[in-house]
Amino acid sequence: MHDSSDTFFDAASQGLRENYRLLIGSVVPRPIAWVSTLSEKAVANLAPYSFFTVASCEPPVLCVVQIAPRNAREKDTLRNLRATRECVVNIVSADLAARMNLCSGDYPPEVSEFDLAQLTQSPSRLVRVPGVAEARVRIECRLREVVLISSGPGGGALMLLDVLGFHVQSGLLESGAILPQALDAVGKMGDDAYAFTRDRFDLARPPSDRPLQG
Repeated sequence: MHDSSDTFFDAASQGLRENYRLLIGSVVPRPIAWVSTLSEKAVANLAPYSFFTVASCEPPVLCVVQIAPRNAREKDTLRNLRATRECVVNIVSADLAARMNLCSGDYPPEVSEFDLAQLTQSPSRLVRVPGVAEARVRIECRLREVVLISSGPGGGALMLLDVLGFHVQSGLLESGAILPQALDAVGKMGDDAYAFTRDRFDLARPPSDRPLQG
């Protein structure tokens, strides 16, 4: 039954800005992938992406989406990934939020956001790309595939990343699980808003023979 109290927005009848505002305000909170890459000239770039999730557990694959800017210019992260096929996904804890936000600016490719945000480069084990030493979780990845939805302004490019290994800070694990209170991650809301993950509650799943549901 149609609820006459709501307002319906026809996505095909409105523009990019209107659809974008509704999407980022509805799909919340979103985890943040703070992705480090190396340019072909060995400049370490670092940029946050809030269109980020797990795509598969076996094999382990992450999905990070780059939304094309209005000028449709390819961002450093995607360009570097195409060239080197390696990256590190750093998880953003609350104490790093301001420096993560600083990395979201539009800087020339020769500028390293590590230097700009005064972050320490941590050597990786299986890729040449450094991670953020201050991040409590770092995930080394290799590019599996780029799926282009649209190359126009507002279009999406899905970066599917094969997970090669995890760096987990001491004290974060209990019985093999990451303690959410120790990670203290932040999430992205609409516009310039962010959210803490400190206010939590538990709900037991209904009985199931499929324990790995998302």
